Amino acid sequence: MTDTPHPPRLSRLTFHGPLSEPRADRMVQRLAATRPHTVLDIGCGWGELLLRLLGAVPGAKGTGIDVNGEDLARARRNAEARGLADRVEFVEESALRTRRGPADVVLCLGASQALSTAESPTLEALRELRRLVTDGGRVLLGEGFWERPPTAAELSGMWPGATPADHYDLATLLDLAVEAGFRPEWTETAGTEEWEEFESAYQADAEVWLAGHPEHPLAAETRERLDRHRGQWMSYRGVLGLAYLTLVPTAI
Repeated sequence: MTDTPHPPRLSRLTFHGPLSEPRADRMVQRLAATRPHTVLDIGCGWGELLLRLLGAVPGAKGTGIDVNGEDLARARRNAEARGLADRVEFVEESALRTRRGPADVVLCLGASQALSTAESPTLEALRELRRLVTDGGRVLLGEGFWERPPTAAELSGMWPGATPADHYDLATLLDLAVEAGFRPEWTETAGTEEWEEFESAYQADAEVWLAGHPEHPLAAETRERLDRHRGQWMSYRGVLGLAYLTLVPTAI
């Protein structure tokens, strides 16, 4: 069975992050209530939340930006299947200093690093988001934060080069949003169940494939990747949080 192809990539994930269906529905309802004409999704991946928002606001048009062509192809297929292809464009390009805004709603879920080259990009990214949103619009930011200060042992098991400076606590993150020109309309954080659903689904296809094909030429590489990511998750589990901030731009 060595000719069996590699497992589908992330096929069990609805969203590329710890986001439940009920929370996504509430987010879409909250953003749709502002009646946006334009929506911009930074680091859109396959654009699931963007497509749901467009489906909830007839006539609205959207643009998704990402550098992953495979994810964008999935986004285009989904848009076509939902009858939204004429109202959305998915473009493969960097979001750094993008001129695609301003838009009435800007989505940036786990992708603020795409807006800045700074070592600590959060504040610069927030300022970019303020530039990209219209007055009276909304930004939905999904951003990591420390639930508590990580220990040295926990940091050593996370992503390469992880340091305490990689994230702020939630209070500081909110203060930075205000400094960048926003007021927080809504503050919520991913729960344990959402994280477990995301992390399990992130690995599931490959784990099942590996269990059935331990001698495949790609098995060693896949096993190393899966074990490394699981170890990282166990190191940041309960330490790294994800905040979903619905931000209103302060009038200039």
